[in-house]
Amino acid sequence: VQLQASGGGLVQPGGSLRLSCVVSASIFRINTMGWYRQAPGKQRELVATMTNSGSTDYADSVKGRFTISRDNAKNTVHLQMNSLKPEDTAVYYCNAEGSINFRPKDYWGQGTLVTVSS
Repeated sequence: VQLQASGGGLVQPGGSLRLSCVVSASIFRINTMGWYRQAPGKQRELVATMTNSGSTDYADSVKGRFTISRDNAKNTVHLQMNSLKPEDTAVYYCNAEGSINFRPKDYWGQGTLVTVSS
């Protein structure tokens, strides 16, 4: 199972970025997909998740600014980030939880750097 994230980069405060993550695995039954981030010197934290039924969860710090979406047919999850702030600067990791042959599995992407700076 491989998770390939893309879309990070440098953006000015108030700007927008869209992150995407594709999960490559035909045998992996995906339930929840999401995004986490880790800023320098801080622990990894949840940004947003979405179940395969469409239920979402957002960190309080991103509510109203970030939107998570999924394309289940393509095993893809996106994170639209608007009104970015310097404190959003972090490495963003995509995550997929589910099962293979009914055994729980949890996979992470390689991370994509988002830098918000003027």
